[in-house]
Amino acid sequence: MSKVAIVYHSGYGHTKALAEAVAAGAQGVPGTRVSLIPVVDAEAREAELDSADAIIFGSPTYMGGVSAEFAKFKDWTSKRWMSRTWQDKLAAGFTGSASWNGDKHNTLYQFVTLAAQHGMIWVGLGLPPGNNHSKGSNDDLNRTGASIGAMAQANADQGVEGIGASDFKTMNALGRRVAEGAQRWRVAPLAKAA
Repeated sequence: MSKVAIVYHSGYGHTKALAEAVAAGAQGVPGTRVSLIPVVDAEAREAELDSADAIIFGSPTYMGGVSAEFAKFKDWTSKRWMSRTWQDKLAAGFTGSASWNGDKHNTLYQFVTLAAQHGMIWVGLGLPPGNNHSKGSNDDLNRTGASIGAMAQANADQGVEGIGASDFKTMNALGRRVAEGAQRWRVAPLAKAA
């Protein structure tokens, strides 16, 4: 049984809905146990994070980066960093914002940097970009054209219903990819130096 933890902050419900889509994708891989962990619960649920084979980070993009609440979680992880608790775990990330660009890449890069500091192995989205040719549409998988993680666009004047169905499918694909990677990673663990 491999374990995937999804730790996220959601200010208005959008990122929570995206996290649930990521979780559904991961749960679709047999032999995978998934934990959805809001950042406010991370310290109380640290054992789930520490025992996970993969951790997926999620935050809305606010003002070109992670939310303040996710940044607090990021800083809290320094205890894990000092002990190298998350060394060699798989990592991935997802974000959303109201604008099509919204500087979402900055949020994903913050996740990548966090993972690298912990010695984690980053898993990208693994999908070609959608909606980038004359026959493309907003219904395409990966309609935002992301590669290092999954991105979603949600209209600022709407709730979860303002997120495109294809973005939920993209999140699902990310969860599945990470869970499949965690299965492979568990089967062939790295030999630790004695």
